[in-house]
Amino acid sequence: MKYSPLGNSGLSVSRVCLGSMTWGVQNTQADADQQIGYALDKGVNFIDTAEMYPVPPSEATHGDTERVIGNWLSRNESQREKLVIASKIAGPGFPYVRDNSMISGDSIQVALDDSLARLQSDYIDVYQLHWPNRTSPHFGKHWLNQVKASTQDVAAEKDRMRDIVLGLGKALSSGKIKHWGLSDDTPWGIHTYLQLCNELNVARPVSIQNEFNLLHVKDWPYLIESCVFEDIAYLPWSPLSGGMLSGKYLGGARPAGSRWTMEQRQGLFRNTENAEKAVAAYCDVAKRHGITPSQLALAWCDQVDGVSSTIIGATTMAQLEENIAAFELELPEQCLHEIDEILRDYPIPF
Repeated sequence: MKYSPLGNSGLSVSRVCLGSMTWGVQNTQADADQQIGYALDKGVNFIDTAEMYPVPPSEATHGDTERVIGNWLSRNESQREKLVIASKIAGPGFPYVRDNSMISGDSIQVALDDSLARLQSDYIDVYQLHWPNRTSPHFGKHWLNQVKASTQDVAAEKDRMRDIVLGLGKALSSGKIKHWGLSDDTPWGIHTYLQLCNELNVARPVSIQNEFNLLHVKDWPYLIESCVFEDIAYLPWSPLSGGMLSGKYLGGARPAGSRWTMEQRQGLFRNTENAEKAVAAYCDVAKRHGITPSQLALAWCDQVDGVSSTIIGATTMAQLEENIAAFELELPEQCLHEIDEILRDYPIPF
């Protein structure tokens, strides 16, 4: 296993980050225990979760993924200090989570205590803002004029962000979190938080996790450049585009128990004609080079300059083994050239 610095945190994290959002719906406690054990044996030291997991989210299962991890930690206390555990506070979007309130300095204290109790831990290594309070161009909202920056009340947004930074400062001072990070944010969000941290003398964010994969490269190069220059770890989530890049959904297939057979909060917005064509082309490249489509997509993500660690997920052990093995691969130049040609043909397929 290879490792990279987690931004300016001083932590060294595995190039594989074990995602957990299926634990509690598609996966049982026993499944999660097996996944964690295997990942640790392979050198993974980085686990990502969130208070709103598992996915699809519901009031009945809210927080269950953190509970699953907490149950494992309670039986493996000696492993806690070896792990970097990241979790996330939810923003508005769920009536059953703090009455659909925005992230604030006060809500951070409440959400953090709840997460710590579920995780059965005294601290969280990286506490992340799951998405901005303002509507941002993520989750399929990246096409022209879907999100209009000109309609935002920038002063009010900055005031909310200032309050968040102060709340994070309290959490850092208390020792309940060691570092903090962003998720589903933009270059403006990154730089505004950096300015506020300097203004308020609070530690800077160490990471950001955004959707990034062969079907969704909008963070390259501009946001990723900001991350590299500001020493902020860039953590791709959904490197298989919701499983699409594995090829398992080609031709309208819906394997039993797969994510696309379950409720989708934003619908299957990735499932477009061009995305289907792009996936078929990437599958052909993978076949020519003797690897699986998933391994092609993950190994490609890992070699992108500026990527620090890639968040993977799996519902079966076979998938987890296949995915972790992808990070031992070095794609040959011919393979990368073939991938680039497809990217140029389908730069924004959904």
